[in-house]
Amino acid sequence: LAAAAESLPPDSQLAVGFGIAYPFGAIGVVLFVQLAPRLLGRSLENEQDFEAAVSAPPKITREVVEVLNPAVVGKELSDVSILNKCNCQISRARVGEQMSPIPRSFTLQLGQQVLVVGAETNVDLVVAFLGRKAAPVEYVLDTERQRRRVVATSENVVGRSLEELHFRSRFGVTITRIVRHDLEFVPDTAQTIQFGDALTAIGEPEGLDKFVEFAGHRERSFDETDLISLSVGLLLGVLLGRMHFQLGGEALSLGMAGGPLVVGLIMGHFGRIGPIVGHFPRAARLLLTEIGLAMFLASAGVRAGRQLIPVIQDYGPGICLGAILITAIPLIVGVLLTRYSRIGLLRSLGGICGGMTSTPGLGALTSKIDSSVPVTSYATVYPIALILMSLLAPVLVKVMS
Repeated sequence: LAAAAESLPPDSQLAVGFGIAYPFGAIGVVLFVQLAPRLLGRSLENEQDFEAAVSAPPKITREVVEVLNPAVVGKELSDVSILNKCNCQISRARVGEQMSPIPRSFTLQLGQQVLVVGAETNVDLVVAFLGRKAAPVEYVLDTERQRRRVVATSENVVGRSLEELHFRSRFGVTITRIVRHDLEFVPDTAQTIQFGDALTAIGEPEGLDKFVEFAGHRERSFDETDLISLSVGLLLGVLLGRMHFQLGGEALSLGMAGGPLVVGLIMGHFGRIGPIVGHFPRAARLLLTEIGLAMFLASAGVRAGRQLIPVIQDYGPGICLGAILITAIPLIVGVLLTRYSRIGLLRSLGGICGGMTSTPGLGALTSKIDSSVPVTSYATVYPIALILMSLLAPVLVKVMS
């Protein structure tokens, strides 16, 4: 709207057209994302389950393995390359009826029984290489004393890889899992620890106590919202949005929506830039989303509602029909392309909301499901749509004038 207004005289009826078309655009997308699945004979719940199955991280499992391969006898775990290639960890070895943490000077021996942790398919490969699955017997895991969840906050560990840190030789501790940004995975030795990572550490109590202190464990940091980072991110976004760029003799800007979005995408990608954190707990993200959506809808409603009835009275149903067509045609084309492509329905609807720059449409969609897939598609498409509209608005004005 701002880009088009700069190309038109002050007495143009651009604001009138916006005022009448915006409600149809907002309501049209909101209704469409709810009706499209029904028209296509598909269920949002089934689509959500399908996306979850496709995009879900591999299931982490553990298996007791009996070592029978002579090639690994006498080797330390760091020398067994298949463990690193398959992102698997050996965290314990059987001693009597107990599975005890791997000591600092541990080497593999024939007939030894070890506990392998990793993704289900990768664990099978490690089992086949080391020997075979041990006969099923009961064993004891002292998880109360020998396992800790440690949140990494210290400069001693943040930004460094597991290979550099040598936790096993220094503390007798094995890192079997990492939880980062709601994702749990088994790390390899090249994995770099990030601030706020929740590390599952296996070891003897004395070594675990030393490791907890070394890693700067602070449980609260995993669930807290860094308000300074949030404020700095918003400030940078506002400043970026207010900057004007010259392109083909036209001054363009990302605006108050595009600037914060671009900064958010950058921070979300890197996770952390210096002291500024780009990750917030799920509860904080949901709260910010709901507050932002409510404020946006209130602002848009006040602006559009002020002129709605007078404009309809002055211009009749023709301008309303034009607004409906401008809204409906891209939506129909988008969903038809989805039907004959491999893009999932949730990804498509999120992308359509982004292409229409419709935050209310996205809110209506996400209120029906518990999936982040539409939000990801929306955030991917939205900056492109926003920039293209800013670039094309002056071009359309020149073509139509």
